Amino acid sequence: MGLQESFLAALGALLANKLRSLLTMLGIIIGVAAVITMIAIGEGSQKAVVDRIQALGSNLLFISPGAQRSGGIVVIQFGTSVRMKNSDAEAIGRGAEGVEAIVPELSRQAQLKYENRNWYSRVVGTASDYGYVRNTSAVAGRYFTKAEEHGAAKVCLVGSTVVENLFPAGDPLGREIRIAGQSFRVIGVLETKGQTGFQNPDDQVIVPLSTAQRRLFGVDYLSQITAKIQDEKMMDVALYDIERVLRREHRLRQDQDNDFTIRNQADLISTFQETQETFTFLLAGIAAVSLLVGGIGIMNIMIVSVTERTREIGVRKAVGARKQDIMWQFLIEAVVMSAAGGCIGIGAGVLASYLITTYGNLSPIISLNSILLSFAFASLVGTFFGIYPAWKAAESDVIDALRYE
Repeated sequence: MGLQESFLAALGALLANKLRSLLTMLGIIIGVAAVITMIAIGEGSQKAVVDRIQALGSNLLFISPGAQRSGGIVVIQFGTSVRMKNSDAEAIGRGAEGVEAIVPELSRQAQLKYENRNWYSRVVGTASDYGYVRNTSAVAGRYFTKAEEHGAAKVCLVGSTVVENLFPAGDPLGREIRIAGQSFRVIGVLETKGQTGFQNPDDQVIVPLSTAQRRLFGVDYLSQITAKIQDEKMMDVALYDIERVLRREHRLRQDQDNDFTIRNQADLISTFQETQETFTFLLAGIAAVSLLVGGIGIMNIMIVSVTERTREIGVRKAVGARKQDIMWQFLIEAVVMSAAGGCIGIGAGVLASYLITTYGNLSPIISLNSILLSFAFASLVGTFFGIYPAWKAAESDVIDALRYE
């Protein structure tokens, strides 16, 4: 019996029990669809975040407190300054070469309230140049002025998410909202950016730094400093100069490590891509477990099928079928079942990704590699779990098989 005849015999056996075959393939279908969808969502979200980070500009440096160790971990060293101060930002602006603008930032979560509506959001205290440095404009209203910044004015700009939750049916400009129990006047609405990594720039409120430090949170330190460099070619020079200035400001000896971390856009993108890839593989691995479950289901049904067709196996052996002929028939049947489930799963995964793109806020990217990988894995699972039932069928004793009822 040739491979073609074995294939046709296997296909005929599957078509003879359509419902059972479909239910057996269900694990493979769900597994393949889940793997394709998870990888597509992971790659789509990664591209979206990278695009948004790049939209901020390629000439930004981010300075944060804490010393960086291998693997991107930031640690706090005992006996060193681990907080950025306003004086650090001023020193960078005065003494670092190539720095065009500096914006100190203090970020905290706080309760927002307007009339009977409440929302919990991120409040960022910063300088009036924040919009210029961060490439974030006000689509309505304006940014606060330097005079308002120096006078610790109670004014703010709100993101689109905040507007949706506090002002669903009205214009927020000129309205008074309460931030951490204090009244602020809304003077601007920030443009919509979309979520970037673990932060959502649309779900934030911008206030003057002096207001955040003195009136809201009662602190004198910063969460981060963002530096805009004059030219990309000066990034290395600026980074070296900023490091020099901060080491001097923090009075660090030559044998002491930095108690701060300086990152550029490339570092942020690289770190996020590594993190996103880890999560994507994790989700795909979890989804792939259902492929193994589907393979076990195939083996279970194939063993039942061998038992049901014992007499058929005996008859075939009696008329001259060899062991390898019997084995190939049942192995091909398992492979055909898993391959068919893989094809249906690919269609289901593509459809799910399309529906997410159409009705969701994500834009999954379906890659040919994910399709080929999931299909190959499904076929491999079918082959692996079909070997034992096929071997069992091939080893059946012809006399016992013929007497089987």
